[in-house]
Amino acid sequence: MSDARHKIHKDRGAEPDALEESVGQALMELEQSSSELKDDLGEIFIVGAKEIDVGSKKAVVIFVPYRLQQKVHSVQTRLVRELEKKFSGKHVVIIAQRRIVRRERKGKRLLAQKRPRSRTLTSVHQGTLEDIVYPTDIVGMRTRYKLDGGRLQKVHLDPREKQNVEYKTDTFQAVYKKLTGKDVVFEFPITSEK
Repeated sequence: MSDARHKIHKDRGAEPDALEESVGQALMELEQSSSELKDDLGEIFIVGAKEIDVGSKKAVVIFVPYRLQQKVHSVQTRLVRELEKKFSGKHVVIIAQRRIVRRERKGKRLLAQKRPRSRTLTSVHQGTLEDIVYPTDIVGMRTRYKLDGGRLQKVHLDPREKQNVEYKTDTFQAVYKKLTGKDVVFEFPITSEK
């Protein structure tokens, strides 16, 4: 397991748990065994992992640093496919680690500079949603306000990717609810092809 430790970078020297070590070990094995992924996986490491219940199944959520997001996206479809084989019966979702900075209150200055837009709650939740459904594009979003005051967000995914992603929409929904606390429904809009 010590070889897999260099694939895990935790904040403040925290010790990785068993799930994070197994993900790190799986990444090491993929890097050593797969010739097509070897070059790309050499620079990729994780900062955390969680296991989330999705009905009768489980999903593994892997967090990577935000600065490595583009490198992970270049190999994500192959990487997810291989990791789902390693963690049999579990869906794998890869998300970039983002940080939310508190909003400044009137009369209290928290930072020496203005808070960047990328660190707002809305921006972080939007980025998380895009990471969860990554290979598929989001083509539309609707927010439905219920009579009891609750909100339901409907996310329309690209209908061309329906066969590849439709079986994972329950996983996407559960992961987004667990990470952000917001209800979301994934749909594929019906397009008329002429």
